Amino acid sequence: MLLTNATIVTLHEDKDYGLIEEGAIALDEERIAWVGPAADTPDIYSTAQTLDLGGRLVTPALIDCHTHIVFGGNRATEFELRLNGATYEEVARAGGGIVSTVKATRAASEEALLADALTRVDALIAEGVTLIEVKSGYGLNQDTELKMLRVARKIAQMRPVDIRTSFLGAHAVPPEFKGEPDAYIDDVCIPTLRAAHAEGLVDAVDGFCEGIAFDTAQIARVLDVAVELGLPVKLHAEQLSNIGGTQLAAKYGALSADHVEYATDADAQALAASSTVAVVLPGAFYTLRETQAPPVHSFRAHHVPMALATDCNPGSSPLASPLLAMNMACTLFRMTPLEALLGMTAHAAAALGDTNRGRIAVGAQADLCVWDAGHPSELAYRIGFNPLHNRIFKGSL
Repeated sequence: MLLTNATIVTLHEDKDYGLIEEGAIALDEERIAWVGPAADTPDIYSTAQTLDLGGRLVTPALIDCHTHIVFGGNRATEFELRLNGATYEEVARAGGGIVSTVKATRAASEEALLADALTRVDALIAEGVTLIEVKSGYGLNQDTELKMLRVARKIAQMRPVDIRTSFLGAHAVPPEFKGEPDAYIDDVCIPTLRAAHAEGLVDAVDGFCEGIAFDTAQIARVLDVAVELGLPVKLHAEQLSNIGGTQLAAKYGALSADHVEYATDADAQALAASSTVAVVLPGAFYTLRETQAPPVHSFRAHHVPMALATDCNPGSSPLASPLLAMNMACTLFRMTPLEALLGMTAHAAAALGDTNRGRIAVGAQADLCVWDAGHPSELAYRIGFNPLHNRIFKGSL
């Protein structure tokens, strides 16, 4: 297929959009075979099926590199309680918080979890997403963690989208191990990671390194097993405080350190030295009404790639709109529209260890978005508006 009459956003480098006016893209099955000005189209494509895009904008397809999109129930009641003045403790006593999601997820069947997750997946697809990272972490026992990962794998069988799974057994201490985080890591989390890997359910290993979850020593034990199994690692780090998670992620050469609101300039230098991507998550910042923004200026100064994601989850970020996440990143964190687009494409791919997506280049997977827009800055500019005209996944409309 030859796509013609398009304004192409190649993102071939990080310094600008790499715009090609009046451009064309040749697709060879699932790959991009050629891209450039239409006037320079090689003769070999003269007989190819042609699709005139009417001058529309073409970008790499969007990538959501941090989601918790498989879960049971929701936390709308908790949301309302908080807005009516309930304290965190009162919400917890009423059965709210992560415990409520764990309970609902444990009780749900694979079929119910899949049906519920697909409603959120469809929202992402409708805004141009072709690759979604899905975490476990709402089971906190072996049966449910494996159930969540199996559901995540099934999403790719049900929808035209690719899925990357992350094992997040070290997400929280379940009620039955209250006050015993080390016992939970040793008796449940690590054995479940080994079981999930043996079943082929894990693409990466994640953990929540935070005062309300697990400290660096506890997380390091999980990451050591990931390294032993040959799995890449990621980390929730410095979301609510700074206890060394970003430095730990850098030490292990993690694909990404995510949230990073309380990261320091020294943390940014460590990420730069390890080529670890900083994933910013404005949905959680917004929902929790946080005031400490991630150090975007330090990431820029030290050339740390910044990815961007919805963090779709039932508690702190019930967000299933990548376009809104882009706007939030610009308005709340002062990222530029170019940084936001890179964050949802090239840098999101890097945060998942994928080198074949996120830019429009020869050899890249033919995952593209066609937008009813004249300039890429419009994607982050509008609020509650979806200009997607077509989504191309693996070379197919």
